[in-house]
Amino acid sequence: MLLFLLHNHNTNNTTNIIHLVPRMLCILTSFLATVTMAVDRKKFRTCDQTSFCRRHRNHKPISRYTVTNIRQLQQNERVHYDEYVKGPTASVMADLVAHSNGDVKHGFGRSNLVLNLYFLESGVSRIRITPNYHDPEIVSRVRPTYDAEVLNVEEMVGASDVKEVPCSDWMKAMVSPHSEDSCTVFQYAGDRFGLMLLSEPYMEIHLFDLETQQQLMSVNSDSLLYFEQGQDFKVMNDQDVDIQRKLTVEEDGESNDDRHGGKKIVGYWEDGLAIYEDGSREEKRVEIEDTFLNGNEYTDGMFEEKFQEHVDSKPFGPASVGVDIVFPNSSHLYGLPEHASSTQLKTTLGDGAEYKEPYRLYNLDVFEYELDETMALYGAIPLIVSHTAKSTVGAFWFNPTETFVDVVDLNDSANSGTNGMKSTWMSESGVFDLFLLPGSSPRDLYAQYATITGRLELPPIFALGYHQCRWNYKDERDVYEVHGKFEEYDYPYDVLWLDIEHTDGKRYFTWDNRYFPNPIEMQNHLSKQGRRMVTIIDPHIKRDNNYRIHHEATKLGLYIKKNDGKSDYDGWCWPGSSSYLDFTDSSVRQWWSKQFAYSKYEGSTSSLFTWNDMNEPSVFNGPEVSMQKDLLNLAGVEHREWHNLYGMLFHRATSEGLILRNENKNVRPFVLSRSFFAGSQRFGAIWTGDNESSWSHLAIAAPMLLSLNVGGLSFVGADVGGFFGNPDAELMTRW
Repeated sequence: MLLFLLHNHNTNNTTNIIHLVPRMLCILTSFLATVTMAVDRKKFRTCDQTSFCRRHRNHKPISRYTVTNIRQLQQNERVHYDEYVKGPTASVMADLVAHSNGDVKHGFGRSNLVLNLYFLESGVSRIRITPNYHDPEIVSRVRPTYDAEVLNVEEMVGASDVKEVPCSDWMKAMVSPHSEDSCTVFQYAGDRFGLMLLSEPYMEIHLFDLETQQQLMSVNSDSLLYFEQGQDFKVMNDQDVDIQRKLTVEEDGESNDDRHGGKKIVGYWEDGLAIYEDGSREEKRVEIEDTFLNGNEYTDGMFEEKFQEHVDSKPFGPASVGVDIVFPNSSHLYGLPEHASSTQLKTTLGDGAEYKEPYRLYNLDVFEYELDETMALYGAIPLIVSHTAKSTVGAFWFNPTETFVDVVDLNDSANSGTNGMKSTWMSESGVFDLFLLPGSSPRDLYAQYATITGRLELPPIFALGYHQCRWNYKDERDVYEVHGKFEEYDYPYDVLWLDIEHTDGKRYFTWDNRYFPNPIEMQNHLSKQGRRMVTIIDPHIKRDNNYRIHHEATKLGLYIKKNDGKSDYDGWCWPGSSSYLDFTDSSVRQWWSKQFAYSKYEGSTSSLFTWNDMNEPSVFNGPEVSMQKDLLNLAGVEHREWHNLYGMLFHRATSEGLILRNENKNVRPFVLSRSFFAGSQRFGAIWTGDNESSWSHLAIAAPMLLSLNVGGLSFVGADVGGFFGNPDAELMTRW
């Protein structure tokens, strides 16, 4: 399902046209003067500039794991309790015993792990690996995960027919187990699927279709299971390495004052560059290539990491996880949105690799993004899908931390020993939590995916119509004039949008009374003729004690904290100095939802709907135009653990607010969001952000939208006509 959606942050007086029809949503944004797209790459990290990705990609894991003490559990038996796990309980539990990887010379400690296997009626299997939480001397904290916030727990029904069966000869011919005793198979879902657990010499997991005798997926067949635990790295046994724990800006030889030439900073723009008191702006810098602080690319960044002038304190040390997933006999992989690239994933490693960088999943506000890139964009869905003539299967890597994914074509590798496509997953933190979706048809696969991440809610009918938007309709006169022209030319439209300038000083839930003195009358005028309106509401809150939203949020303690856990975080966005609500907290989401009540959002009516922007979250003066990773939510959990969830949870709270304001009425919400994660389909529409008015961006729109569709998002779109620049008549017509 392709839908072309809107976004518009520009000041030209031309208008946006947005046309939505079933399965096709078309939107034309307003335009800036013609510009050349050029992302400031220095503001965004590469794998080599990211310590955990560098370790995963350039070094083998310090440990390999054998499987011991495999036992099948009774239904609803909780032997290894994890407070964050929701839904069905595990069917199988085992211990993973760490062994030194003989090729690794780092000499760090090694901790054992716990393996839990879950099986669902739908055919989905879940592989979850965690530290041994029963050993407090080894594990000081339970790693937070987010089942309650993401998973569709109500539909995750555990399989009741799980049973252990012998390894058949045809299975062993495909995977060559080390010995008969090292092979265990669990059959489930009406005896349709079998999951093989190989315990020696090292853990491997293989999924089979028992009816067709196909091998569907292999996990850790290349022994790339990474599970870093900070305590393993605190003692260096055979190296004299000085981990530099306290970094300062001055170590670069350039202080912030030097960088800005002594000029007073009065703000920042969306590209992250400073705005000075004299009206000038900071210029893009040519950065010196990063070097490793102590000359060791493996250990640098483990306990404290620096990017540009920003320092990440990393109090828990290295905590990354990763693994290899192989799709045998496959030649095509899809998914991993969002990237400005082809729908079919390209290779990132191996002979003839099409990209040098792995696909990155880390929600970011990338100003003037470029094409044919693996750079992160506004949203992230860690779902990868293999499609062949015989089957469609997928893997959902349930991890909302920063993640990189390499893609390798084993069919072109003379030394691989197998045919197929390999993906290698590298995440900064969290736990190993992998869902295998066996398909075998596309319909089957997405039915399975819906049982774990939720289903698309039907949008209101008007949302499938024609939308009109630009930045910025500056007053009610503009609204009435645009509306009148549509009437004059008898040209149908359904929705008219207002950007940030309609507010009182960029205070959301307000109107600028000088230019919008009668918002209810305005909405009613359009509503009488079947039209709705949309206003923008972003997650950054202007730090003004006279602003009701900020005053109440501060009083109730609803904001994200600095890494001291006490002070409210202060970042820069459109209103200037801003605080950011903690949408990972259910009570904060409930409070936010109540702000949409007609009695609180003064000037709103039932014909007014919402646009959520800048919710990656975007912070103009933060690292990579976002928040520092060591900030804390209200539960004391670091931002790095939930970064990719923030935009979706903001989207969710807004959608729930539009439902709550019409309590006990069957009125569907409409909320457009720029940022997303797996499960965002439940809360509204998504669009692809700030594209360019060019033929190349027209060409990339369909592949990007199809990738979002692969990720389970159907109600999606791109700016028709582009956001930056002006299309000529032919480009606009073709678009």
